[in-house]
This record gives sequence, structure tokens and C-alpha cells, in this order.
Amino acid sequence: MNHNPESYPPVFRKPINESDDQVTITTTLKNPEEEEEEPKRDDIVLDDSSAPVEVVPVIDLQDIITNLEQQHQLEEACRDWGIFRLVNHGVPLKLISQLQDQAQKIFSMSFEAKQTLFNNNGSSSSTPAAVSYFWGTPALTPSGSVLGKVDPKKINWVEGLNVLLSQLPDYQDQASGDPMLESFRVLLEEYGGHMARLARVIFEAILKTLNMDSKQYNSKSQLLSESTGFVRVYRYPKISKADEEESVIGMQVHSDSSVISILNPNQVGGLEVFKDDKWFHVRPILNELIVNLGDMMQAISNDEFASVKHRVKATKDYERFSICYFVFPTEDGVIRSSKYKPFTYKDFQAQVQHDVKTLGFKVGLERFKNP
Repeated sequence: MNHNPESYPPVFRKPINESDDQVTITTTLKNPEEEEEEPKRDDIVLDDSSAPVEVVPVIDLQDIITNLEQQHQLEEACRDWGIFRLVNHGVPLKLISQLQDQAQKIFSMSFEAKQTLFNNNGSSSSTPAAVSYFWGTPALTPSGSVLGKVDPKKINWVEGLNVLLSQLPDYQDQASGDPMLESFRVLLEEYGGHMARLARVIFEAILKTLNMDSKQYNSKSQLLSESTGFVRVYRYPKISKADEEESVIGMQVHSDSSVISILNPNQVGGLEVFKDDKWFHVRPILNELIVNLGDMMQAISNDEFASVKHRVKATKDYERFSICYFVFPTEDGVIRSSKYKPFTYKDFQAQVQHDVKTLGFKVGLERFKNP
């Protein structure tokens, strides 16, 4: 699908070195410690010949509960990579295709139309919007709005829709007058149901590999709460030759705050994961999902499994679209681990928000480490 340049945020319509106006979006500066650990560009693995995609583990959903060999492979994937491919997941390919098509239609709308449609819906900081539009940063408040000011040269080359699945029923009235939005809402509800199913099965299997005694918590639902699930739909615009030379990044190095994230990319690559001091390109494969562990899973596992560092590279050849589901513990469920002070996800979220606003980057679990 060809996109009108007017569909892009203004900063994305010309080479980034020609953009000199300040814009109001979230700060996306990296932690200086992460910058020190960043490998040289010669170490970045971008093609299949130097970094075969097969090195990323593949997990069969149908076998991870009952098959001991598959459970062992899941444990190795979580311990060594923090990311794996998921096959036989049961999400209809037709649903995925329809959702991607609807997302592309929405993103092809003018930038101003998207802002009006999704960000003027009467939501407030205390009333989260079911669907909100953002660009230039993945860091949002719980209500779906962005924070702070940043030089356009430090933005993430991405725009997206933040979808709170638990709020979608309330979105029905707003979407009902627009066939495209109503179709998008219905597809998102169906897709969200599949993602919640996958997350439950995957999480149950991961707990089994950890030999965790769930009695230390009131219930497993404290650790993985379906009501917290949300979807983000991303578009990474093409970049110019000048932007490529500026090393424009689609999304900066980060780890997810979630328990589990489930990514559904289209057929344009760009995702890279950091392992063994190198960046590995994760090539998209039709009808395979990509699952990565987040910060909460690292804490729950007592650091046996790590929250994977990853980023997205922009490309001058194609736009990239992806859909990612994130799920978290309950806000007030206490996470207990010998590595960390007891904390709730609400505590963690508030600290991350504070750090992004005051420091310009997320510190994460280090804030909660035991002395």
C-alpha cells in the first residue's frame, strides 16, 4: 500500500538532519550504561548469512505443557535468549491478515486526522483512552499520552496506536459510526482473546520450568492478569538515504516492562536482539509469532531468565508494521524474589514513569535490587 507523505508526523516527512523544531513527545535517550555496552556497527548482524535466523529457538505451543523435551527447550530459550518463535499457536492467519490490513488503512490517514480521531476522545489522565495515537516514542502514561520534550534528532522513527483491550467495549459507541473503526475494534477484540489464551499457556509452561510453588502467591493471576493486557500497533516509516546515514533507529534499545510480550510482525524485518555482545537480526516468518520475556518475568524468575534487550531498525526500502501484545501482573500483587525488594507492578510503573520524565530513560529493575 502506497502512503501519502501527509500521513506521517511532520518530522518524518523530511530528512531528520533538516528537522530543527522542538516537538512535544517523550524523551527517548538511552541509559549511558547501555550506550557503553553498545557494540560497534561492525558487530551488528543484519543478514541471514552471518546470523542464521534458525539460532532463535522455536517452540511448539501444542507441546509445551505435556512434552518434556519441549519444556526443556522452552527453559533453554528463556534462559539463553529471553526470546523465541512460537508455532502452532492457533491464531487464524486470516485474522492476522485482516488486522494488519485495517491497521495499514488507519495509518494511511493524514497525521492530523489520526490525532483528531484518537486523541480527542474525551479521555483524561484518570480515564484511559481505549485507543490512543502516539509517535516518536514508545513510552506512554497509563492513560496513553506521551511525556516531555525532546530534540527531533533523538526521536524513535515510529508511530502507533495504543489499545487497552479491557476498554474496547467502551469504544463501541465511538467506532460504530465508522465502518473502518468498527471493523478494527471487532478484530482487536478477537485478536486480544487469542493473545490472552497464548499468554496463559506460555506463562503456565514457564512457571513449570522454574518449578515455582504458586502457593507463595495468592493466585497465579496476581503474576499474570488478563485485565492488564494491551496491544500496540506500530508503523515504522521508510527513511531517506540521508536518514540512513544518520543511523536513524525505529525504536531505541530497551527491554519490555511486561511479563510476556507477543509480537506479530509483517514480512519486513528490523527487529534485533542483543545476545553475547552482538546484535542478531530476527527475520519475520509467515504465521510465526515472536515471544519475548519482560522485566516482570525476570523478577518473577529470580533472574534465572532475563528480560531481553531489543531494538528496531528503520529501513529506506519498506515501511514496517507490527502488532505487539503486552501483559502484566496485577497492579497490587506483590512480586517477591531474593534478588529484589518486594514490589508491585504499580510501584515499578510509577518509578519508570518518574525516571523517564526526570532522567530521560528507564532504569528498570535496578531500582528494586536488594543491596
